[in-house]
Amino acid sequence: MSEPISIDIWSDIACPWCYIGKRNLEKGLDAVAGDEDVPQVNITFHSFELSPDTPVDFDGDEVDFLAGHKGMPREQVEKMLAHVTGVAADAGLEYRFDLLQHTNTVKAHELLHFAKAHGQQHEMQERLMSAYFTEGRHIGRVDDLVELASEVGLDADETRKALESDLYLPAVRQDQAQARAYGIQGVPFFVIDGQYGISGAQPPAAFENVLRDLWVKRGEGETESAAV
Repeated sequence: MSEPISIDIWSDIACPWCYIGKRNLEKGLDAVAGDEDVPQVNITFHSFELSPDTPVDFDGDEVDFLAGHKGMPREQVEKMLAHVTGVAADAGLEYRFDLLQHTNTVKAHELLHFAKAHGQQHEMQERLMSAYFTEGRHIGRVDDLVELASEVGLDADETRKALESDLYLPAVRQDQAQARAYGIQGVPFFVIDGQYGISGAQPPAAFENVLRDLWVKRGEGETESAAV
């Protein structure tokens, strides 16, 4: 049995393209799931903050934030969000920028590391992104994060203790340092087997092709080793 392909994903919960990229990766995985020799993968999410200076309680909507943060005219921001909403719909996601509560995401990243330590990082990542982009839930405050953690089966008291003590903040900073070492300046960014980088929300076929190619090469390598 070949070693699983590692997929390390740098993303921010507040990044609309990251959720789309996540869905496209999942569709790529679904596509190869029917192969005779199905590629095995290990997926790990890593922390990246797009706007670390954002307040926990931002006074305004997403248009207000982007217009101020990027210096873009409101009409241009609205067109951009409409475009992203359309791309998200193609990926099977119903974005609600009208409900979205823009916030600082560092505590949400700490929660993801807590969830990882308890074997539920994937479930927590999906819950946070869904809550943020499709439900208008707040993901910056400890109380709200504890509630979301409970929804995926994490212990509420343990979650609160971890978040209030900043227990996993060093892990968040370590992810960010690794992103800088890789030269990652935007997300989503996928590092495949520690050597191949895929930037942006690529279509499912891009992931499908890379996974198949790597899995075939891995099998060929093992065959050659066995023959020696």
